[in-house]
Amino acid sequence: MDKPESLANPAPLGLMGFGMTTVLLNIHNALPTCYPLSAMIVAMGVFYGGMAQIIAGVMEFKKGNTFGLTAFTSYGMFWLSLVGLWVLPKLGWAAPTPEHFMGWYLFMWGVFTLFMFFGTLRANRALQFVFGSLVVLFFLLAIRDWTGSKAIGALAGWEGIVCGASAIYLAMAEILNEKLGRTVLPICPVK
Repeated sequence: MDKPESLANPAPLGLMGFGMTTVLLNIHNALPTCYPLSAMIVAMGVFYGGMAQIIAGVMEFKKGNTFGLTAFTSYGMFWLSLVGLWVLPKLGWAAPTPEHFMGWYLFMWGVFTLFMFFGTLRANRALQFVFGSLVVLFFLLAIRDWTGSKAIGALAGWEGIVCGASAIYLAMAEILNEKLGRTVLPICPVK
């Protein structure tokens, strides 16, 4: 069996799957009349946000990283379940979920993410920012669905773009810093 040190770091794959998909969906949330929910967002949700993160989670399992396994696999399943919530009613396989019920779905993901955020407190500041901003995003989206507020939805969209961009930054920092053997993009380790 391979030693964990000999395995590639799967985190950039999972972070990019999460980050790019989150940015694209939240462009829609910020500007829904300009950027409708389309097949592009759905496909990213299934393949990059969903499947790529699950693959990264399985790779984290092989490395013995429980946090990475739980985070990437769970958020990969989040994307697949979210796409299911959009697509299943269109296929006639399930009734659409009322918006206020969607608020509870997003709230539960916010609670999960809050607990995962506590798991980042000894990690680098960049990872803390990704998880902290994701907590805020889920709670804003839940409030949007409970209240029907378009203003809160737009605020959530802009905040989600920042959250997704922070994940993209961290993914690129991990790749470039490792590949070049020096800090190109700082991630601010906790001392």
